[in-house]
Amino acid sequence: MALRIVMAKLGLDGHDRGVKIVARALRDAGFEVIYTGLRQTPEMVVDAALQEDAQVIGLSIHSGAHMTLIPRVMDVLKEKQAEDLMVFAGGIVPDEDIEKLKKLGVAEVFTPGTPLQEIVDYLRAKFPGETAAV
Repeated sequence: MALRIVMAKLGLDGHDRGVKIVARALRDAGFEVIYTGLRQTPEMVVDAALQEDAQVIGLSIHSGAHMTLIPRVMDVLKEKQAEDLMVFAGGIVPDEDIEKLKKLGVAEVFTPGTPLQEIVDYLRAKFPGETAAV
């Protein structure tokens, strides 16, 4: 069974090239990827993940609002009793904020320049029985 991943751009950030590249790499690696598009609210992202029966949420953010929007996603997951969904993030996140996000429950933060294969390998390691063979 292929791992289902909802990918989203949070907030007013209009830069979506990176998230599309990551989404394509994950899809090409055999994952099922649902890209929700630009200007998503935390509530919209969690609702999409629940509706799509996803196991993972991938968030992309370049606007600098990561310490407001990503914690809100984690809060909405708690409110909807969906804390079993894994959340990873990518984008412009200063080193000092990465540990703060991890303490909130974000599994991993990938910064610009991370090789795409590293993201694929990370997800395969976390979900070994739920990835499609390549």
